[in-house]
Amino acid sequence: MTAKNIHAPDLTKQPPRSPRVRLGGYAILPRCIDKGRALLAGKNGEYNYDCPHDQHVLKFAGITGDELKKQLALGKSDSEVLAWINANSTTKPQPWQIAQWSAFVEQRGANDVETREFFTGLLAKFSKEREDILGWFDLLDLDDYVSFGGQA
Repeated sequence: MTAKNIHAPDLTKQPPRSPRVRLGGYAILPRCIDKGRALLAGKNGEYNYDCPHDQHVLKFAGITGDELKKQLALGKSDSEVLAWINANSTTKPQPWQIAQWSAFVEQRGANDVETREFFTGLLAKFSKEREDILGWFDLLDLDDYVSFGGQA
């Protein structure tokens, strides 16, 4: 599925929006949308649409990656995508639930030994001194920054 009339970021030249950026209160959603649009335009670079982080927000919002990709292929704006999610969600989260969920995932870190080892291995690729990288969003932001020329 490709789309010709969508405004897609070129993720070979810039990162998607930070997972901290919110749309309709949902953390991760704008990043997921950026990756979906870039995939449709063939500009996703090393970014993967419908990855585990995307799946967290999609599951919470009550939609699937394939359903969202179909909406993105229609060239819908962020606000149109949000309206479609609100109308088609199977979970129908309330604004207070979205706020709580987003606050939780923004602080979420590795929650078991195996995942902590994976997290630490990823962090070590960027820095062995950074003590401030505690959660997944911290790591994603650092990865984006370093991947486009920043120093850890």
